[in-house]
Amino acid sequence: MKPWENGVLRVSGNHRYLQNGNVPFFWLGDTAWLIFANLKEQETYDYLKNRAAKGFNVIQAVLVYATPELSDINKMSVKDCDHGSLSYWEHCDRVIDMAEELGMYMALLPSWGSLVKWGVINNENIERYGAFLAERYGNRKNIIWLLGGDIKAAAYRPVYDTLAAILREKTHDQLIGFHPFGRCSSTMWFADAEWLDFNMFQSGHRRYDQGSLGSWDDNAVKDGFFGEDSWRYVLRDRELCDKPTLDGEPSYERILQGLHDKTQPYWTAKDVRRYAYWSVFAGACGHTYGDNSVMQFYTEESEGVTYGAEDYWQDAMHHEGSGQMGHLKRLMESVDFRDGIIRDDLLVNGQGEKYERIAVFAGKDFLFAYDYLGIPFAIDLSRYAGAELWYFMPATGVFSYIGRSGGGCYHCRPPRCYDENSDIVLVVKE
Repeated sequence: MKPWENGVLRVSGNHRYLQNGNVPFFWLGDTAWLIFANLKEQETYDYLKNRAAKGFNVIQAVLVYATPELSDINKMSVKDCDHGSLSYWEHCDRVIDMAEELGMYMALLPSWGSLVKWGVINNENIERYGAFLAERYGNRKNIIWLLGGDIKAAAYRPVYDTLAAILREKTHDQLIGFHPFGRCSSTMWFADAEWLDFNMFQSGHRRYDQGSLGSWDDNAVKDGFFGEDSWRYVLRDRELCDKPTLDGEPSYERILQGLHDKTQPYWTAKDVRRYAYWSVFAGACGHTYGDNSVMQFYTEESEGVTYGAEDYWQDAMHHEGSGQMGHLKRLMESVDFRDGIIRDDLLVNGQGEKYERIAVFAGKDFLFAYDYLGIPFAIDLSRYAGAELWYFMPATGVFSYIGRSGGGCYHCRPPRCYDENSDIVLVVKE
């Protein structure tokens, strides 16, 4: 069943989550930034079919990533820059049709942020472009708008406010968000914006010890730095703005740690699982996964900055992390997560630091506790006496029954792990 068949996608009554009609909607996104420009239509369908089968329900993509005269300002190569051609937009139409057929939303970025930064899209032409987009896609069932595109919006807020106003006026029941610069959030510029339906942050691609690299994207000192603690963005967003939020760009699978230095290791499937569970169990309304090769559709013809991409996208779309994201979605959909909140207070011995964090998310009849290292911990289950206890394996999606809760303090001792997949979730369900 396609999600919009349950009703229009909207914000839940408690302002923390999304839902179709009265059915909870867990955003599971994939970053496919260059899908419109870099893929042929059969390739596009193969990719979308792969993602739909794995449970993804949102594809984040850029309509205009580069233009011929300014293509050098972007970091990744683009095969097709002919955005003035009707044939290009007809191609975009067919891609959106494919996603609709497969039951997926397209979260469309009207442009990458660099085109606004360099004035290609500006105060003089934004109304015309916004009206064009609204006329072409305003009645589509499977469209979410993402303004921005890896940009700090402070100097360009009039452009984005104007574009958002046009989309809000001329489209029908389509949500609007904003994709920000690395280690930033839309709350930094639009916490008071009436047009913004949900917030999005980009926790980024850096380790705890990579707070300041002196690179083009270095903003650690000015904007704060949470390292790998993606859950902190959720708490900050919820404090600043009473709207849903999610991580729209965490560390990609198989991208260099820190992005720029090829001597550094790569982020792995286990890392991307940690980012997902930490932010979702802190109250995010979903999560967006990414793969380094897939987000740019890397091939032997790719040029420019590729962030250490090694596998062609046709191989990379099978990387294990992409399949494991669906396990989280199914776990969340097994309960009504809309009443769930972060419950670190239930940890008897307090919260751990960094990788020793036990991420606790609980509602009236369930509790999830994500343990990245698989270390013992104690948790107060007084509220859950008699509930079933399970171990859930994020790497495989397997549930393993433990028994029933006796109430009070439960000493969780995860089974010993003999491979690198030590992360585990204690599941408590009434």
